[in-house]
Amino acid sequence: MLKEMVFPDCPVRNILSRVGDKWSLLLMHQLLSQSAPMRFSELRRAIPDISQKVLTATLRNLEADGFLVRTVYAEVPPRTEYSLTPRAHSFMEACRPMVQWAIDNFAAIIKDRNRAN
Repeated sequence: MLKEMVFPDCPVRNILSRVGDKWSLLLMHQLLSQSAPMRFSELRRAIPDISQKVLTATLRNLEADGFLVRTVYAEVPPRTEYSLTPRAHSFMEACRPMVQWAIDNFAAIIKDRNRAN
């Protein structure tokens, strides 16, 4: 929140402060890899090291910025699903080379980290 207030007119700082956190890109990547919307519990299982509180906050931020659609079904018990918007798809398309780079270089980086320790 502070970053948005300090740099309200800088698109790079403003937008990347929201999607460049620890979880946003990972959540969008997870949703992109699925053929159907995902429920909250499915996201928790897919990313087990994220807390419920942080997952909720991250989903709210992504929804507020137009990256996610949250659909609530009036059932008993209520069902909520999350899916990516066209904005998120275009963002993830721009991130695809970075994600692929991380996948391609992961083993070598882990090897270097282990050697450094």
